Amino acid sequence: MPLIGEGAAARAAKARWAMGAIAVTVLAADQVSKSLVLAAHPAPGAASLGWVSVRLVRNTGASGGLASGYPVLVTLAAVAITVLAAGFALRARGPVTAGCLAAVVGGALGNLSDRVFRAPGFGRGGVVDWIHFTGRGGSLDVADLAIQFGVLGAVIAILVGERVRRARKAPEAAQADEGR
Repeated sequence: MPLIGEGAAARAAKARWAMGAIAVTVLAADQVSKSLVLAAHPAPGAASLGWVSVRLVRNTGASGGLASGYPVLVTLAAVAITVLAAGFALRARGPVTAGCLAAVVGGALGNLSDRVFRAPGFGRGGVVDWIHFTGRGGSLDVADLAIQFGVLGAVIAILVGERVRRARKAPEAAQADEGR
């Protein structure tokens, strides 16, 4: 089985460059924003816009603090998810789907780099979450936003693409029936 599937958007060099640029941009934005927040040492609730505030949290678990007592297991799961997301991105048929999945890969790499390189040590580091929405109960970061919106965008792109393909096939099928 080839790494890049038949009919995949990533077969075009331009699409691969765009996907790489999206992933690197998300990774860079995530790491720069985390570094700026860590350097600022914000007091809880100091920077608040009403419904969103800066709240520094180090999450050693998965989303929502799940499995926070098992950072090495969460790191290994993050590696697997990153590889899986990259595989899906390389096999995506539509360029929009591929771009959305590239954002997911960039976000996954952002959080994975925290787990690998941040304290308390290799594979046990905590993800630096700093965006807190009032009433939501948890905090997140740029990587989390890229993952959530990337998955949502990819699902929408897949559904819309499938609907368009069906709409294009319907007239072709009707013409084939008329020719009989």
